[in-house]
Amino acid sequence: MENEKNMKRNLIVGAIFIAVIVALGAGSIILGKRAAVQAAGVQAPMFEVDPMWPKPMPNHWVIGMSIGVSVDAQDNVWIIHRGGSLEPKEILASANPPGGDCCLPAPPVLEFDKAGNLIGHWGGPGKGYNWPNSNHGITVDYKGNVWIGGNGRTVDPKLQDTGASAAPEASQPGAFADNQILKFTQDGKFLMQIGHPFQSKGSNDTENLKGPAKMFIDSKTNELYVADGYGNKRVIVFDADTGKYKRHWGAYGHTPDDTNFGNYNPDAPVDQQFRNPVHCAQLADDGLLYVCDRSNDRIQVFKKDGSFVKEQFIEKRTLGDGSVWDIAFSKDPQQKYIYLADGSNEKIHILLRDTLQILTSFGDGGRQPGQFYAVHSIATDSKGNIYTTETYHGQRLQKFVYKGLGPVTKEDQGVVWPKASAK
Repeated sequence: MENEKNMKRNLIVGAIFIAVIVALGAGSIILGKRAAVQAAGVQAPMFEVDPMWPKPMPNHWVIGMSIGVSVDAQDNVWIIHRGGSLEPKEILASANPPGGDCCLPAPPVLEFDKAGNLIGHWGGPGKGYNWPNSNHGITVDYKGNVWIGGNGRTVDPKLQDTGASAAPEASQPGAFADNQILKFTQDGKFLMQIGHPFQSKGSNDTENLKGPAKMFIDSKTNELYVADGYGNKRVIVFDADTGKYKRHWGAYGHTPDDTNFGNYNPDAPVDQQFRNPVHCAQLADDGLLYVCDRSNDRIQVFKKDGSFVKEQFIEKRTLGDGSVWDIAFSKDPQQKYIYLADGSNEKIHILLRDTLQILTSFGDGGRQPGQFYAVHSIATDSKGNIYTTETYHGQRLQKFVYKGLGPVTKEDQGVVWPKASAK
């Protein structure tokens, strides 16, 4: 009996000893990995949210779904939003008769200075152009012109007697009212329109767009690149002064195909076409074009002529709205880093631009500064600061202050709240 007790005791002690060794080993592996990352000197841009930017707007103005942001040559920040998305209780002062003192929807286009003061505002229907049914995307080009897209869906008046739904599927005729982009001066003077409402003939139509999401203008060639977008499945290029068509292409440089391939499946063979929406087309200084194939959870990279270069999947198992919403580049001469807005996973990914490797991310879901609800658009100023807008009920513009390069110690940094000042 005594021998049996001793044997049991020895077995228990041995098991405990082995468990401790395993735990220590696992801990050393974790510490080793962390130390290896630090020892390798991997660095990435670091940011802190500025919870006091922008400043409150005048006139009891509030913003709705915020679906575009751009920074001009003076580092003024431009956004476009949808005042019509605000709920009645958010804008009681706009009722007839007014239901309260607050609030009113702000004009669609808003301009803020570096300090966060509102310094400009305009937008809406006017003579000589078709204002989007649903604003989407804003870009201030190298000449100071302001470009606006739209992804509004409505029924063509010619189809109203058919009993078609007010929000038909994209494949139905007349589903997308916004088949145009608009060009304005910075004070809102209309300059040019490309495309016309209800006129799209699909992804190989060279005269009209279909739910254009975002624009970029190449200062070297004066060409306008359009992520087109919500109804079509392509990148299309125009002359930025005349609006003359230049070229277009789909995923992998293929001719676009408007076939509906059903819901995205991360385990299926990769789609050979873009999936709606094609959400951004951003040109780097070295001539590479980065395209957000949002619902396919991927970035595709092209030369200016549409030749495919490479792709990278981001959070590949993200369903629904997808993970690749918008990108901006860091402000170093090489544009070494990509900042990617992921409105489904509620974070900003930081990637190496040459390899498309994710280094780290920041942000989290929530309502507080530094958190996101559907972070939609992203831009950088000359100092390297990041600006983001949020759609759906996010309805917000935020600023993240560039704090220089720092060691990568976490895959996800979470909320980058300002560090307490030294006392």
